[in-house]
Amino acid sequence: MKPRLAFLCLGNSCRSIMAEAMARHFYGGEVEAVSAGFSPLGWVAPETITVLTELAIPTAGLSSKGLAAVDLGACQAVVNFTHYDLGQRLPADFRGRIFRRRIADPFGLDLDHYRRTRDAIQELLARELSYWLRD
Repeated sequence: MKPRLAFLCLGNSCRSIMAEAMARHFYGGEVEAVSAGFSPLGWVAPETITVLTELAIPTAGLSSKGLAAVDLGACQAVVNFTHYDLGQRLPADFRGRIFRRRIADPFGLDLDHYRRTRDAIQELLARELSYWLRD
C-alpha cells in the first residue's frame, strides 16, 4: 500500500490542489496524494488549472473540499501550507507527521503569481517528499 500524503491550504483552490495534482503526476507510483482546505471555496481557481496544464499535469477530478472530506487519520504525513494550527482538527487516530511549509497564496493575483507558486511547490516536492514520508 502506498503512503498517503495530504496537502492543506485555506481554500483548497490553489496551493493544495496544485500539490495534490503534481504529487500524483510526478510521484503517483510512490504516494497517494489528497488535498483539503480549512475554508474550502468549493471550486478550483481557473488559473490553477491553467498553470498545471502548462506542464501537462492532469487536472481531471480535482475539486475543492474541506478537511472533513479527507480521511486525515489514514495519512502518513500532512503538509500545511498555511499559518493555521491543525490542533483539534486532526482525528484522534492520526499518527502521521505534520509539516508546515509556507508557500504564498496566489488567489486573486495574476498568472505569474500562480506560476511562481506552482514552481515553488514543484521544488518543495522534489526536495522534501521522501523526508515527509520517512518512517
